[in-house]
Amino acid sequence: MDILGTTLRICVDDLEAAVAFYEDLTGVRALRFERGGVSVAAIACFLLMSGPESELEVLRKVSATIAVKDVDDALTALTRAGARIVAGPVPTPAGRNLIALHPDGSVFEYVDRNALT
Repeated sequence: MDILGTTLRICVDDLEAAVAFYEDLTGVRALRFERGGVSVAAIACFLLMSGPESELEVLRKVSATIAVKDVDDALTALTRAGARIVAGPVPTPAGRNLIALHPDGSVFEYVDRNALT
């Protein structure tokens, strides 16, 4: 599996204030989208999320988002190594993703930029 980078997931109460801070900090404009009642802003390596507490409670369990070349390769590698796939692969606004539970109890999202085939 080719790991291309990591995105830090941050749940915030005030998305607009957080976006202003991280855009100023990084010099990068936010890519915004909605997913399951949660407003999301991707800014450089930061993924800001705001929405109902019931939704954020689930999202907080995912430690980080890991960009990979291909989610199918990640699925194979994760399964072979003993991870349990909790969800996916499914399409997202950014590509495809899956959620994996590692044997140590860590939960990570793996995402690629490939169209779902």
